[in-house]
Amino acid sequence: MESPEPGGWPGVLHREGRTLCRLAVDPAGAGLGPAAKGEGAVFHNPAMAGSRTRSVLLMQHAIEAGLLGEGTLYALDGLSATGLRARRWLNELPADSAARISATMGDMDPVALDWAMRCHEEFPPEHGEGELIAHLGDLRTAVLEHGRHWVDIDPYGSPLPFLDTAIQSLARRGVMEVSATDSAALTGSSKSALLRRYGARVRTDGLAHDSGLRVLLATLARAAARHERSIGPLMSIWDSHHLRVSVCVRRGVEEANEVEDSLGWRVSSPTADEVGSSISTGLHPETSLDSLPMHCFLPLSHPVGRSDERVSGPLWIGSIGQREAMASLTEERALEMCGPPAAEDDPVGWSERDFDYECRRVARSVRHISQEAEVIDAAHLILVDDLSSWLGSGSPPSPRAMVDALRGAGHSAAVAHYGKPAFRTDAPWDAIVGASTKPQPPM
Repeated sequence: MESPEPGGWPGVLHREGRTLCRLAVDPAGAGLGPAAKGEGAVFHNPAMAGSRTRSVLLMQHAIEAGLLGEGTLYALDGLSATGLRARRWLNELPADSAARISATMGDMDPVALDWAMRCHEEFPPEHGEGELIAHLGDLRTAVLEHGRHWVDIDPYGSPLPFLDTAIQSLARRGVMEVSATDSAALTGSSKSALLRRYGARVRTDGLAHDSGLRVLLATLARAAARHERSIGPLMSIWDSHHLRVSVCVRRGVEEANEVEDSLGWRVSSPTADEVGSSISTGLHPETSLDSLPMHCFLPLSHPVGRSDERVSGPLWIGSIGQREAMASLTEERALEMCGPPAAEDDPVGWSERDFDYECRRVARSVRHISQEAEVIDAAHLILVDDLSSWLGSGSPPSPRAMVDALRGAGHSAAVAHYGKPAFRTDAPWDAIVGASTKPQPPM
């Protein structure tokens, strides 16, 4: 006997990437920006589409790079709602990768899981590979059923309640992807919430979102160390309303004991002594102190004033991504794996223009990431608006022009995948100042 249809079914047919699903409410009518929880029978956030695209591509890289070993890969979409993330893993990964995956969708809402499984049955993976399991219950119980190779935590708010059990659930080598929508706290706008939840402070300047990502990484690193594990960031992204970090987690007491080596402080408007300390500890490129940089990192052991408003941290001071992982997220690969091919008699009723729009959205979700991979471990993330203000040079330079000038001088540089016009570089501060003073075309 078939189970009764959930309320609102069949809803509205929708496509994200290459994957079809049914939603209670048409997301096209919700406008831009994040959705609010409780809008519709089953929660769906269209603003997370880019995050789900990057998740598919990163999982494929992890499989190809051997980060997850051999055999079956147990993956958990722990707060799945529509289940679209897990369904996109299975549908948009190549057949040989999807065939290795046993994906679990976990949610506290039985109606959401019912919708998700009905969508999976109506629109199974095009290649027919992979396993999808529904789990009704709290993520903190689902993750402990057996070892997981991949755990995705995408909560409504802070991920903190889920971190310890998720880390404990991981196999000897695994990947965690963690979203945080409490960005007001992580970026320092809600100082009390930031201190209470994360034990940190963040200066509310142009780099607040980068500092927020680093606070989140520091929180993950410490949680991992509590369970004799260490993290290696694969990718860290500020996208619209949320911050998201993806890390490889490995077991090992020795690495866990060294967690504080990767933690420290970001100082705005540093003094010459602070820049000198940053250089001596390898956190800042060698440069003269004739012109001081806008920011520098300092190790956790460096004394900072508790009331010093220039200071953000404690936060992660190492690389916030892995070159190989980020280099794999090209626009070409994104379109190949996740871009929907145009089709006549489309069940959603899309025109060729609609397909083109979705492909452009898929490509935009990874723009600059593969190029930024080359310098993701560089000390400088420079916002061009801040640079022109700091130097009193008038109009801000173009990020692309700065990158070209620095590369021409023999340094590594790339336009950053950041919410404000910016570039990353390993160049000394002197070279950055010199490049910014050259005549450049307007942005």
